[in-house]
Parts: sequence; structure tokens; C-alpha cells
Amino acid sequence: MSLTYELTLAGLAVGSAAALSGIGVVVTYRATGVLNLAHGAVAMVTAYVMRQLAVGWNWPLWAAAAVSLLVVAPGIGLLMGRFVFRPLSVLQSGAAGAGGAQALVASLGVFVLLMGAAGLLWGTGARTDAPELLPSDPWVQLGTAVVLASAVAAVTRWTRFGRELRAVVDNRRLAALSGIDADRVADAGWAFGTFTAGVTGVLLAPEYRLDPYGLPLLVMAVIGVAVAAGLRSLPAVVAVALAVGVAQAQLTRLHPPGWGEQLVQALGANLFAVLLLVAALALPRLRAGSGDGFLRVPADTLDSAGDGRTWLVAGVLFLLPLGFAGPDLTTSVQVPALAVVLLSLVVVTGRGGQVSLGQAAYAGLGALFTALLAAGRFPGLPALPELVALGVAVLLVAPVGLLTGYPAIRRRGLALALVTLAVGVAVSRFVFAQPYATSGLTLGRPAGFTGDRAYYVLELLLLAAAVAAAGALRRGRRGRALAAIRDHESGAAAAGVAVPALKVTAFAAGAALAALGGGMLAMGARAFDPNAFDPVRGLLWFAAVVVLGADSMLGALLASALLVGLDAGTRGGMAAAVIGILAVLLGRFPGGLFEALRTAAVRRLRPPRLTPLGLRVRTSLSGAAPPPAGFAGTAPADPVSAGPPRARTGGRTNSGSRPPRAADAPAAPAPPARGTAGAGAERPGSAGQARTPGERIPPGPAAGEAPTQAEPAPGRADVPRPRRSEAPQSPHPLRQSTAGREPPGPGNRSLTLRRRRQHGRPPPGRHPAVVSGAPAAGEDVLAARGVSVSYGDFTVLSGVDLRVEAGRVTALVGPNGAGKSTLFHTLAGTLRPRAGRVVLRGRDVTRRSAHVRSRLGLARTFQQPAVFSSLTVAENVAVGAEQGPVRDPAAADRVLRLLGLDGPLRDMPATDLPTGTLRRVELGRALAGGPRVLLLDEPAAGLDLGETAALVRLLRALAADGMALLVVEHDLGLVGELADTVYAMAAGRIVASGTAAGVLAAAGAGPVPGRDAPAEAP
Repeated sequence: MSLTYELTLAGLAVGSAAALSGIGVVVTYRATGVLNLAHGAVAMVTAYVMRQLAVGWNWPLWAAAAVSLLVVAPGIGLLMGRFVFRPLSVLQSGAAGAGGAQALVASLGVFVLLMGAAGLLWGTGARTDAPELLPSDPWVQLGTAVVLASAVAAVTRWTRFGRELRAVVDNRRLAALSGIDADRVADAGWAFGTFTAGVTGVLLAPEYRLDPYGLPLLVMAVIGVAVAAGLRSLPAVVAVALAVGVAQAQLTRLHPPGWGEQLVQALGANLFAVLLLVAALALPRLRAGSGDGFLRVPADTLDSAGDGRTWLVAGVLFLLPLGFAGPDLTTSVQVPALAVVLLSLVVVTGRGGQVSLGQAAYAGLGALFTALLAAGRFPGLPALPELVALGVAVLLVAPVGLLTGYPAIRRRGLALALVTLAVGVAVSRFVFAQPYATSGLTLGRPAGFTGDRAYYVLELLLLAAAVAAAGALRRGRRGRALAAIRDHESGAAAAGVAVPALKVTAFAAGAALAALGGGMLAMGARAFDPNAFDPVRGLLWFAAVVVLGADSMLGALLASALLVGLDAGTRGGMAAAVIGILAVLLGRFPGGLFEALRTAAVRRLRPPRLTPLGLRVRTSLSGAAPPPAGFAGTAPADPVSAGPPRARTGGRTNSGSRPPRAADAPAAPAPPARGTAGAGAERPGSAGQARTPGERIPPGPAAGEAPTQAEPAPGRADVPRPRRSEAPQSPHPLRQSTAGREPPGPGNRSLTLRRRRQHGRPPPGRHPAVVSGAPAAGEDVLAARGVSVSYGDFTVLSGVDLRVEAGRVTALVGPNGAGKSTLFHTLAGTLRPRAGRVVLRGRDVTRRSAHVRSRLGLARTFQQPAVFSSLTVAENVAVGAEQGPVRDPAAADRVLRLLGLDGPLRDMPATDLPTGTLRRVELGRALAGGPRVLLLDEPAAGLDLGETAALVRLLRALAADGMALLVVEHDLGLVGELADTVYAMAAGRIVASGTAAGVLAAAGAGPVPGRDAPAEAP
């Protein structure tokens, strides 16, 4: 038998096991939408259980295999699905992108929990006596993989369960509405996926060492097979796995001279890890958790609690080890160093929102470079003192972070997590595990700091510097921009944030901090230990930071003390088990441990209050008059004017004072505006009163009168408005904000604005950039010229021409699928056309990104409000003012006053607010930068009639100021009231353009009073 044939058979055996693992990963992903990173840990636990039953308790092999593969492995999957990931599916269905990071962390939590449990039960040493379930003949294993893949393909294609599975994969909500039990399908997917994981572990355990760390990481690298197959095609999974297995075996025949032999050997032993890296780089986006807001952090963190007292307590606790001696002090030396490493995750993940599972690689490189520089073994550099070597190592590792940050420009969420994980595995296998680079490396401590106590003092100084650097990155303009990227990346780009540059900066800063911490760890241990920077430790560090507060520096300090203390004071694996338990509970406490404790404390300390029903009963029994709506104890009539339900409860506002709590904010109704008869007076045409047919919304109240709430214009009754309340509405802050001034209508306000421009004074509440240098009315500010967009062979837009003129409102209408959203995104810069040009203020911006167009004067809103939920209302608006084309610190305050967002509302987090308030926050962010062009995507969706009337008046006032507006709107009645020019689309083309009256009449929407010009053919 030839060597080639023998190596091929060996490769087929390994490839068959990899194919089984990949099949399980694909089935689980297709049934649940979760890429199960705990697949390898399940394989390891199943192999341990089978060994315990067959070897430890002398069970028959068939009985041990049956219990392990048919009970233990599927049971783990069912527990994971029901108690870990099912609660997270509620988060994922609640909001776009919500729950994505929690699902990833929960998967990693199960991974480290199972590893910790295995270490506690069976120890951390390797076992070599795992029983063989199948004969060593590779054809048997190959046949098993092929039969299993064929059976799965047949079930999914020709059975009812397969049809239900495909339906759940395509649209889980729609499948549930069709009567399909999506939870049952998900349970079946989890059970089958973990079954294949168990089979993989049982087959690989005899060939490799059975230990809690090596086997899970090996199987995790095999996930690259499923990723390379697009997480869909089972035949592709089998083919890729077999090809890589055979290629890995054949590489052992090559023995090039010199250092090339070691490189080829490393490549042959880790070809699946290389495949994971290549596949992750080739697949920019995955379906699960790849949207905006992948990582959600609470508005309140441990850093902001206690008005600085928590920092004082943390400082005292970190000073306590100076009184320790002996082993306790030696153990404590690891805490500050590990805290610096975890701070790097706070910068990259907590503040920047970029998932990084490879921070252990940067820490290890920092330790390795420090040791090589201090020993004089770094190429081209002499031996350096330890502190100098540490600083040089930090400078050398920071550019390596750029290499990881570059793929992050086009990737989010799970795809980015796989890239960083693959980088960490590659660095561990190809650098740390190679004896030519790491053998015999020792590292001393800096002169004068050789003792444990003195070195601990040095570490505290370095930790303080790292905290100051991380704090500087998290504050001010840059910190708000990073938080905006984390909360809503598309919204941040629309606000003018340079997303690619900031992503790369965050990765470089995180790599530098991790390198600093890694060098400190190596100095503390006086040697470079590759096992201290294993990729599994990186996963544990990531889970610990997210669980204890991703955006909290104090959370990172607490995590370092917890990890070191548990590992030193208990059996090996306890730290992993504790962090794993906390991570799998994220479905119950999505805000993390601190948020859960804070919420529990608030509920416990909250004074008991009667419900509205209880208040009415008490009032009826006492005979007293009921309290007016909006006062304490009753639900406010207008949730917007009464304030949001929750306020930032810790930290300080922009002015330095503690922001008000929602319970502290007065909930009394707004006072009546001037000119009204009182609180109970109603004007004709106000909200809550019927209007005769043909009566239009008045253009605006006279000076000194309160703005009225308007009813819809003719034609609105035929066009449904989403979630429009029919109940009478209380005064709205946007309408109140104009009381006592010229109202924002086309009447007196426009005349006053013209007078102010003639005298060179800016209008109240407007940004100076809107007035100075504004283009002339009717001038083309934004234009699409022959724009065509295709997705593969499907043409979405074909030769579209469109003009958006200054001082006019242009509307884009058409049925669903007409191409309106595609054209909108092409104009905004989030899509690049296949042909044609986009011209902004005379400049060709076709190849320009969204944030560049924003800085050139183009602002946009989104169909779903793009607000930054972890920032306050004022900080949301400040992001637009700081990143826009005109940076004016006072612009944010003016916009807040204009939109009625000042007062207590300005310091409240932009989360859990009513839709109308969120729309105003997003619009304020767009206006704060002083744009020349404003694109609005269904701006009235979710607004009530009064809010819509106020929006119409505001948009008319903006157009009167010379701004160019483009509105995409399904409500043709609103379009008729608002638009000067209308473009109608169908099948990716402009089919009609002209005045609102002509185009809407041609579309069958009926005439628009006062607008009777004919439509023009395109």
C-alpha cells in the first residue's frame, strides 16, 4: 500500500469527523439562527461521559455509547435551546439587531461552562484512554458521514418536518402565524446538532488528547467547514471537510529545508483553523445578528453609579494586596495586569461595539515581544531594559490590531466574531506553539521592581494610566461617536461619523492595551507561558467583560479580580463555570449583572403605589374628585410631554449635575398657550373633533395663538396610516415649543424668516448654516442621473433620473417593490449604483460613503428611528452637531429647543421613548449638523395626527429656509399636503413626475386642493 493511499485514508477519517460536526452546525443554524460556538464543548463533554461510563464504570461499550449519544448529547441541546436561547429569541424578535451579542455571549457561556464543569469533574489533565466507538477503518467513518448527510437532506426536502424547517428558516414569525410550532422545530434542531457534536467528540477523542481545552478548540476550528459551505449546503459541508482532511494529511509528506519545514508542519496540523480564517474573511455577513445595534448596553453602568464612590471603593480594594505577603501577594500580582487586558475589551467591544474574540492573541504577542526584546532575540534590535521593552512591544502590537480592524470595516456581529476568533487561533497555533520562537524564553522584572510588592505598585501605576487612556477614548466627541457606532452603525454614518476610521482606531487601541496587559502578565510570572494566552482564555475574558458590564471600566476591574480569585482559591475550572452560568443567564438579564442588580434594587426600594384602577376605587369610596390626568399616581395623558418612563440614574449630565429621574420629573400637563380660553377650551379642527370633508389642515396659527392639532386632509381616509391614534391628544412639546413665537407654518413664520434673512439674522432655533451660503431656491442640490442598481441578475433600478431642488419638498411615491428604498439608499450613500451618477451640490459623490456625504451637507432619517439608545437625548443631537458639515457647539441646544426636547427630557436615555419622541430625536440629530439636503424615509410612520401636523409645519418651514427635502412616504394624503414636486416609481423606473396634484391625480388619489398643475411624463 502506497504512502499516498495511507495518508488519504487518514485524511478521510479526520474529514469524516469534521463533516459530521459541520452537518450538526448547519442544521442547528438553519433551525434556530444560532451559530453554536459551544459545539466543541458538547463534543468534549459527550466524549468524557462515554469514557466515564465505559472505562470508569465498566459499562458495555454499546450501552455507554447509547446513553452518551442518545441521551446526554441531545439532552444538552434541549436544555440549551429551551433555557438559554429561547429567551434570547424574544430579544431578537423585539428589535432589529437586539439580542445578537447576547446570543453570541450565551453560546460562549455554554462553552466555558461545560469546560469548567469538565475541569471540576474530571480534572484539567489530558486523557489518552478514550474508547473507540467505530473501527479505525476510515471508510466506515466516511460512510457514516455520508449516510447521515443523505438522511438529513432527505428529511429536509421530502418530509413535512423539512418543509416546516425551511419555513422557520425563511421567516420564523410568518411560520408561527401559519400554525407551525417554531419552538418544536428549534428543539429538534438543537437535539440533532448536539447529537452530531457528540458523535464528533467520540470519534476524535481516541485520535487526539481528551482534555477540557484542546478538544473543544479543535472542534471549534472545524466550524470553518460549515462557514465555508455558507451554513446551508450539506453536500458542500461533506466535500469541504473531506478535501481539507486529505490535504492536511498529505502536507505531512512535505519536508522543505530550513524554517519552511516547521511552517509546513504547523500548516498541516492546523489547516482547519486556516480554513476558518479564510471562510470568515470570504463571508462578510451572516444572517444572525449582523444588523445595526448588535451589542446593546444599558444606559446606566457601574462606572456612573454612586457619584464616584464606586471608584473610591475600587481604589481601596486594589490597594489592599499591598498588605498581603507570600503566595497571596504573588497571586494578586496577576489582577492589575489582567485588568489592563480586559480594559482593551471595554474599548473595542463595550464602547466601539466590535466583537473581538482574539484579544488573547494581542496579549500574548505583547508578552512574547517584551520577552524577545528584553532577551535581545528580536530581529534588528538590541537587548532592551524591561520597561523599555514593554513600551516598544506595545508600539509593535498596535499595528497588528489594524490588520484585524480592517476586516471589521465591512463586517459586523457574528461574521466579525468569527474573523477575530480565527485570528486568535491562528496566532496561537502558528506563533505561540512554535518552539523556534518561544522556547527557553524568560523575562525579568524592571530594575527596582523585582519584589512582588514593588512590582504590584508599578502595576497599579500602569493600570491607572490604562484607565485614564480608556476613559479618554470613551469621553467627549470621540466617545459619543464610538457609542453611536455601537448602537446604530448606519445611523452613525448618516450623522457624519467616520465609521471605518473609528473602527480601526478602536482595534488598534484595544490591541495596544492588550499588549500592555500581556507584557505585565509575563513580567509577573517571570516567563512567557503560551498556555496563559490560549484562545479559550480569550473567550472566557470576552464573556466575563460582557456579563459584568461591557461598557464599564469598573466591570473590567471586577472581572479580573473574580477570574484570578476563583482560579487561585478553588479547583481549576471554577472561574469558567461561574462566568458560564452568568453568561447563559443573559436571556433573563440582557443588560448584564449590574443592570439586573440595579433593577432589582429599584423595584425593592420603590414605594408601593396604587394602580389606576385602585385609584378610581379609592376615589369612588372617598367621594373626592379624581386627580387630573398627568399628576403623580395616574397615567399621563401624553407620554411624550410627561417624559419617558426611565431616566439615567447614575453619573452626571453635560452640565455636571445628576440627571433627573423619571419619578422626579413633573408630570403635570402643559399650561395653556396664550390666546386660549383655558385648559378645557377647544378650537375648531383640533384633535378629537370631526372635520367636514374638504377642510384642510390650517397652515399655522396666528401669532400669539397656540398651534392647533390638525386632522388629515382629504384622501387620508382612503390611505391607512400605521398606528395612528384616534384619541384626543394633549399638547405636544413640539407644538409647545413654538408658542409665543411665529408659528412654523407657511404664513406669518415664513414672512418673519424672510425678514430675518434680509437683516442678516438667523431665524430662532435654526442652525446658521441653513441661512448663510444656502443655495438659491429652485437650484438642484441633489440629483440622480441615469442611476441603475442590480442584485445579481435582478435589476432594481433602471436609468432613474431625479432632482431635489433647494427650497422645495420633493416626494417619492410608489407601491412596495417599486425601488423607492433602493433609490433612497443610493442617494444616501449606503448603496453604490451599477451605473449612473449621484451629484450633490455640483460634486459627483457616486463613489463617496454615507459619512462623507453627510459632511458635504446631506442628512437623512430612517424608516425605523435611528437613535443611539445608550446616549441621552442631548448626546444624540450632539453627535449630529459634532460630526456634521458645520460644527457649532451651540447648535445642539438650539435644535433641542426647536423640537421641544429641552428640559428634563434632554438628559434622559434615548430608549423606551414614545415613537413621536424618537422621531424628533432623530430629526434633531439630522438638523444639528446644518444640512443643505434632508432625506426622510417615511417620517410620519407611527405618529398620531397632531404630531403629523406639527411635522408638516416644521418641514414646510425648513423648505422656506432654503433646505432641499426629499420624502419617501406611502401616505398620499400627506404627500399632497407637503410636497411641491412628486416622482412616482414603478418597477424600478420613474413613471411620472410633476406637481403633487397632477401626479397624485394620475395615481388615482384624487385632487389636491390648490395644486392643480398637470403631471409630466418622465
